[in-house]
Amino acid sequence: MHVRRIVTGFDEKGRSCVVSDGPAPRTHDFVHIPGFSNTLVWSMQDVTAPRGTPADLSVTAESLLPGPGGSGMTVVRFPPSSVFASADVAAAEAEQRQALPGLAHRFDPERPGFHTTPTVDYVIVLDGELWLELDHGPQTLLRKGDVVIQNGTPHAWHNRTSQPAVLAAVSVGTHPVSD
Repeated sequence: MHVRRIVTGFDEKGRSCVVSDGPAPRTHDFVHIPGFSNTLVWSMQDVTAPRGTPADLSVTAESLLPGPGGSGMTVVRFPPSSVFASADVAAAEAEQRQALPGLAHRFDPERPGFHTTPTVDYVIVLDGELWLELDHGPQTLLRKGDVVIQNGTPHAWHNRTSQPAVLAAVSVGTHPVSD
């Protein structure tokens, strides 16, 4: 998957400018799940406005999930669900653990694809159709342009078509709830 990323910053005179324009550097096209791709487009540790040209934390982030007060943007391409069904499960899981740090260990082994993250996610379907599955209630069909506000609930995405589907998600790290 190719995601063009344009990053702005400031030049030596303090004027805004484009500081980089090219492919997002942290993309993984899965070998054991053909057509499945994940790109961490940008990552920030906190909500402090950057001064000068911001550091590209997406390359060095140890987790795809932001910590409390941090944020990240990810683009994900989902192949048809039939591709997941025919994958070598052990090889696919090992690849996910390596390529999806901080996220892969959150997948529920009893419910394929289900995961819960300590984030609020603003999700936009960019292309295709996806079904959102939650713990309770009917599954929800999402089409290009639809937006989901995912509030840290257990969920899974399913592509029941024969074409890939793409979503973009901005994740904001939340603080744990204290009792």
